[in-house]
Amino acid sequence: MSTAVSGRFGGYGGAYVPETLVPALEELEAEMEGAFADPAFTSELDRWLAEFAGRPTPVTHARRLSDAYSGAQIWLKREDLLHTGAHKLNNAIGQVLLAQRMGKRRIIAETGAGQHGVATATACAALGLECVVYMGREDMRRQALNVYKMALLGADVVPVDSGSATLKDATNEAIRDWVAHVRGTHYVIGSAVGPHPYPSLVRRLQRVIGDEARAQMLTRLRRLPSTVVACVGGGSNAIGMFAAFLDDEVRLVGVEAAGRGLDSGEHAAPLSRGRPGVLHGSLSYLMQDAGGQVLATHSISAGLDYPGVGPEHSALRDSGRVEYLAASDTDALAAFHQLCTLEGIIPALESSHALHVAAALALNRPADDAVLVCLSGRGDKDIDTVREYDPA
Repeated sequence: MSTAVSGRFGGYGGAYVPETLVPALEELEAEMEGAFADPAFTSELDRWLAEFAGRPTPVTHARRLSDAYSGAQIWLKREDLLHTGAHKLNNAIGQVLLAQRMGKRRIIAETGAGQHGVATATACAALGLECVVYMGREDMRRQALNVYKMALLGADVVPVDSGSATLKDATNEAIRDWVAHVRGTHYVIGSAVGPHPYPSLVRRLQRVIGDEARAQMLTRLRRLPSTVVACVGGGSNAIGMFAAFLDDEVRLVGVEAAGRGLDSGEHAAPLSRGRPGVLHGSLSYLMQDAGGQVLATHSISAGLDYPGVGPEHSALRDSGRVEYLAASDTDALAAFHQLCTLEGIIPALESSHALHVAAALALNRPADDAVLVCLSGRGDKDIDTVREYDPA
């Protein structure tokens, strides 16, 4: 194993990878730095985000939801309105353009809720690259619609049956593929996790969420929100949102999946109940037993069902700059239904975790206060899961 490629957030991060991958990571870091310094590349990326993805996404004042809590005004950053239905396309387009710049024609990815897989398949279809997506069999069952979408877009979706057959296991298989085919393949990691430079790259590509939201709130309110809330699995939508507000006097709150309860052992909340460890090439908070074995996770939301988290979130937790709370399956379902009936918006179950906490934070706050929530995706993909848990 090697940590030759640096990249740390406090003591977290690094690149704990086989020697075979070190040249690919060094190439990616050099290409990333060159691309973002190249006006031709950034202009092309901006054009794709505007003309293909549909940026900027709006902010929406959730008036009826705000009234229901008789407190602060709740605002939504509408990543659900981005092409493919979630924030994942920001990162996928950027990384596929980088791969094309590096001359790599084969793209691999992992996916849990399916949104990153759909986004990567979409970018590959638009740019004419081969796409292979690894997905746990359990997630394929929960997210059958997204599996079909990926196939329609020309991707080869490879089922993974090992372990719990969810996101961690899909990531393991994607890494094995990458090691075997590293010369001509680029691995599009879907969240702010993995070995350096991926957490920095994903942060850079997702920061558009926070930069837009900050400017939009200043335009609409003439001030910043007092609180910004986002769900946290691997953490890409949250770090994209938080990055723009880190230097402001704004309360930042990340929301993990408490599953069936933080004390039940059936959750996906490494920042709340984990401790530092290495997973998928990076040192960060991790759900593990006393012997260092990775623990099984549970969340109603496939996109949050991951035992680790991005290294920057780990550093922000330790510094206290961001608070990390957790919402249960029951909390998320209630928030899901509430946004549907009060605002006419069907949110992703991932985002519903953040909505639950945002509503609690808004309660009994002054009416001229504002809480901004990253609505990271729409809930079309989750309808079958919601019906299964809540048939009434």
